Amino acid sequence: MTEQKVRWGILATGGMAATFTADLVDMPDAEVVAVASRSVESAKTFADRFGIPRAYGDWETLAADDNLDVVYVATPHAAHHAAAGMMLEAGHHVLCEKPFTLNVREAAELVTAARDGGRFLMEAMWMYCHPMVRRLKALVADGAIGEVRHVQADFGLAGPFPATHRLRDPALGGGALLDLGVYPVSFAQLLLGEPSDVVARAMLSEEGVDLQTGALLSWDSGALASVHCSIVGGTATSASVTGSKGRIDVPEGFFFPERFVLHRDGRDAEEFAADLADGPRGSLKHEAAEVMRALRAGETESPVVPLDGTLAVMRTLDAIRDRVGVRYPGEDADPDRAAVTPA
Repeated sequence: MTEQKVRWGILATGGMAATFTADLVDMPDAEVVAVASRSVESAKTFADRFGIPRAYGDWETLAADDNLDVVYVATPHAAHHAAAGMMLEAGHHVLCEKPFTLNVREAAELVTAARDGGRFLMEAMWMYCHPMVRRLKALVADGAIGEVRHVQADFGLAGPFPATHRLRDPALGGGALLDLGVYPVSFAQLLLGEPSDVVARAMLSEEGVDLQTGALLSWDSGALASVHCSIVGGTATSASVTGSKGRIDVPEGFFFPERFVLHRDGRDAEEFAADLADGPRGSLKHEAAEVMRALRAGETESPVVPLDGTLAVMRTLDAIRDRVGVRYPGEDADPDRAAVTPA
């Protein structure tokens, strides 16, 4: 795999799959060779759109395809566990969309399957792969603002979404937290690691999913993070990181920023802007490039999006849902699901 193109299979044909595939086909070291959907018509339409040679009307045929290197799973997240699990069991490497699964138990099962089978597995947390986010993280790690004291991040959509929409369907893992809140939580944990305690409040829908959720995460160091997500109000999607010697502000679109501003105590503000050579602001090429780099290096986990970090985020999301009372079908009857408290 060091010299040839990396051959991708695409599992699902929705919006995220289309966005990712559109970026993949423009990458000279990638080749999209197969796509699968529950509907052969949908798979063929998708294949025709992107010039993909093989289109399958079921997951099993994609799993049995030996002529590919890695599968991108872009199903609704309630199906991530089943879809990614099937691909791993068939011996494929997997990039799985966020949120990784519905809960940490499902996530841990996928991680165990990948590690036991020696397969590459990564959550498609494209924010972690974005050059500007990586630069921000490096500045914080280098002590540009001293010790981190507080992180703030929000992500909200104005809606309104009808009760029939997937974002409000418990069977599809609906609600603001898993779909949108995974970004603020992941941003905070990128900089601070897993919190020691979680406090949360939410506004729930009649269906029992969260319409908006706010959480306060805390660490033994004394650091705090305030995170908010919503599907009933559009937010600035801004973030800030306050330290003992300064602050970094991301004015909007914190998960794929065009710029951010570093305020160091006693010094003029410094603005950092994205390099135009890095591609369009919303490009998913960076996460695809990280997957292909890891595969060529023979790595089964990415140091940029580590599996232990994904599990830690899932524990926090579970803890928030426990605090606000959101359960998905089948979880209450699961004897392995207990109230979760992050480490």
